[in-house]
Amino acid sequence: METRTRFTDIINSERPVLVDFFAEWCGPCKTMAPILNQVKQALTDKVTILKVDVDKNPEAARAYNVQGVPTLILFKEGAVKWRQSGVLGAAELQQVINRYS
Repeated sequence: METRTRFTDIINSERPVLVDFFAEWCGPCKTMAPILNQVKQALTDKVTILKVDVDKNPEAARAYNVQGVPTLILFKEGAVKWRQSGVLGAAELQQVINRYS
């Protein structure tokens, strides 16, 4: 329960929060890791990036209807502003995040 409360507190932020729903066994998820690091370095304080392992947090995956991994969901003030499944490039992700910053 505490983890869910903390997750809710984080996604309710005024700053955009990009959540990467992933799994350890997922090849494309491994491809996303350095891309997310690149985005974080480029946008530093404009975005919070969270990684949620769907195998360890199945309730979070169910709550947001995550059917496949990786699935990226951008939250702002608790609302889903954007979502996409699959690998996305750093430049595309930065454009999406900047749109909601």
